[in-house]
Amino acid sequence: MRTKIAKRLALIAMIPATMLGLVAVATPANAAVVSETKLQGDIVYLTNKQRVANGCKKALHLDARLTKAARVHSAYMAKTGAFSHTGSGGSTFVARQKAAGYKQPAGENIAYGYRTGAAVVTAWMKSPEHRANILNCKATTIGAGTVYAKSGTPYFTQEFGY
Repeated sequence: MRTKIAKRLALIAMIPATMLGLVAVATPANAAVVSETKLQGDIVYLTNKQRVANGCKKALHLDARLTKAARVHSAYMAKTGAFSHTGSGGSTFVARQKAAGYKQPAGENIAYGYRTGAAVVTAWMKSPEHRANILNCKATTIGAGTVYAKSGTPYFTQEFGY
């Protein structure tokens, strides 16, 4: 009898705790949520760190107008699920920056789903087009916008200006 019980306990011990409901598994819906403000700050900081490491002489200055344009576009993507540089009403990044009062647009990066500022900047640096925006040493200003969709998915927009 003891041998049968011991064998059953040994078999139960081999079942992953997650299958028995004994351990919580982090999923996008219940993963720790980092504040939008922290993500935005991390993106600006890490972007400037990449620029310096790659030869740009000056850090980008945070611009409230570009931040507004970035947040508006991230909110649009989060609300609609559309992942595109084309925004509300068919707007382009140039139109969004100018609507926010910024007169010299330089570029835009977008992303979604990453959980940290480091992860999104790393992904942008691996993409030739996004990397070119980040390492455009002629750009002088930046705005970053992060907005969570109802699903918990973060949408990111990074705006650059001259």
